[in-house]
Amino acid sequence: MPDPWFDKPVPTPDYAALRVGYTAQPLLEADMAPAPLAQFEAWFTAALAEDLLEPNAMTLATVDAAGHPAARTVLLKGVDGRGFQFASNYASAKGQQIAGNPQVALVMVWLPLSRQVCVRGRAERAPQPESAAYFASRPRGHRLGAWASAQSQVIPDRAVLLQAYADAEARFPEEVPTPEHWGLYTVIPDTIEFWQGQQSRLHDRLRYRRIAQSGMDDPGAWALERLAP
Repeated sequence: MPDPWFDKPVPTPDYAALRVGYTAQPLLEADMAPAPLAQFEAWFTAALAEDLLEPNAMTLATVDAAGHPAARTVLLKGVDGRGFQFASNYASAKGQQIAGNPQVALVMVWLPLSRQVCVRGRAERAPQPESAAYFASRPRGHRLGAWASAQSQVIPDRAVLLQAYADAEARFPEEVPTPEHWGLYTVIPDTIEFWQGQQSRLHDRLRYRRIAQSGMDDPGAWALERLAP
């Protein structure tokens, strides 16, 4: 018997016609903070005020040993004068790629605000005590999951993953220690671009470029420059 759902004709989307006109206020150099840390915190606070789903989601791009790029979404877990932090299994695909080439890129997008932040820099493992402190703050299930998942490895089915989780649960009935293969990374930026959508695709792109070895909160370490859209 024909299935009425699958027998329905599927319309072909008109991808080229999908577009949005931006109406945000222009982003001007005079309105930017002297250093990128304060500017990022202002934009992130605005994103939080919009009650967006996971405003700390960001795309992390890496390159493997063959020069092939890879990208995935991770969560921002901290930002300070050093840079932007995320957590990962060191043996995962991204962990191995970072070990071979620490140059990475980050992109955070807040569509309701017509904004994105693009970061290029170097990823470094955070000190172990810092990773352990963050790991201890995670929900128990998340901590057990870090032990259960051989991240990026091929597994035969989901049952194997669930069994590994059950084994970790039995192994650690109370405290769940930080795995040696897991921790925080800090992305130390060389450039941080603040993008604001504008009408007629004349978008504002203001980029902080590092000119001195200092923190994200040091105005003397950065040049602010406008890029053509």
